[in-house]
Amino acid sequence: MTQHPPRKALVIGAGIGGLAAAATLRRVGVEVRIFERAPELRPGTTAVSLMCNAILALRTLDIDIAPGLDKRAEVFDELKFLTRRGRPIRALPFRDLARRLGASNYAVHRADLQQTLLEAVGGDQVIELNAAATGFTADDDGVEVAFEDGRTVSGDLLIGADGFNSAIRRQIAVADDPRPGDYVCWLATVPFAHPRLTKGYAAHYWGRGQRFGLADIGHGRAYWWATKNVPAGSAPARRTDKGEIARLFGGWAPEVREAIRVTPEETIVRITAQDRPFLPRWGSGRMTLLGDAAHPMLVSLGQGAALAIEDAVVLAGHLKGASDVSAALRGYEDERRPRTEALVGAARALSMTEQLEGLFPATMRDLYFRFAPMSTFTSQNEAVLTWPPRG
Repeated sequence: MTQHPPRKALVIGAGIGGLAAAATLRRVGVEVRIFERAPELRPGTTAVSLMCNAILALRTLDIDIAPGLDKRAEVFDELKFLTRRGRPIRALPFRDLARRLGASNYAVHRADLQQTLLEAVGGDQVIELNAAATGFTADDDGVEVAFEDGRTVSGDLLIGADGFNSAIRRQIAVADDPRPGDYVCWLATVPFAHPRLTKGYAAHYWGRGQRFGLADIGHGRAYWWATKNVPAGSAPARRTDKGEIARLFGGWAPEVREAIRVTPEETIVRITAQDRPFLPRWGSGRMTLLGDAAHPMLVSLGQGAALAIEDAVVLAGHLKGASDVSAALRGYEDERRPRTEALVGAARALSMTEQLEGLFPATMRDLYFRFAPMSTFTSQNEAVLTWPPRG
């Protein structure tokens, strides 16, 4: 075996994690090729929150995506928690914490975040579309990835960034069934104007076994999502029924009902909330996982995109100048596992709290969030949003 710094990385998946990996690895001198199974880059119709820890992490490699986000997305300075009818429960301020940390928090359409990351990569010339990976082989000197069309491609290392249903993860994780969240989600973005939707508006509306989120993502657009508890083990519906959503949220705040009303049914995405059991091992030899392929999580913390970007930054740091690629990848995994496992668990715990359905537990939830000391929430947020993480 001949040890040498990694020269070519094969990245499977051109989502947020894959593009971030390409940007960070190229910054530390590693050639990157991204393989995406879709025939074109189509990030879908939904949006995400991109929290300041991701922006701060990228800046450690002199990659600043804030200018691109400033022109495409919307900064939110607080997150409101409201009752189903729009009465205040609590507002969590982010402005002062963001200023102290040195970066803003954004609500951003996936297409806009994708474009911003493509600019950080340096263009789309590193991406090969319509390339569905089916598996890989690896030895001490490199990796080889097989594709559906019969091709194989070789490189110095392999990064599985191909999302929740990762083909790369399947090869190393046996019996890795999804873990249901026991609720369904509907998501959409839509041109939207309403007196309550002020610049930078971001709010979660809490009912019993139901939630609704509404956020300004800039340029006259809103992102909304809705949830409803479903019985454990129930089969997913075959199609989205906007009428069903409208009925479920018929007694909610006017802006909630109006956002649903003006959204074309065909633009609403329906998903079943789920994550996976946390993997104790993300890879072996010259391959590893990143983002949702490594640690899929429920959405309650709004940290999925940011954690994938953090992964990419830490990965690049370990590979920079490394002569032992396998050791560098294990170092990356060892550094990332404690933080990601803690946040995957926190997202599931918060999700269970937010989806409480009984009258008494839901009332106790609202009272806790209304009256708990603000210092409790501030310290929790600071621990998540600070980069590098403390402790």
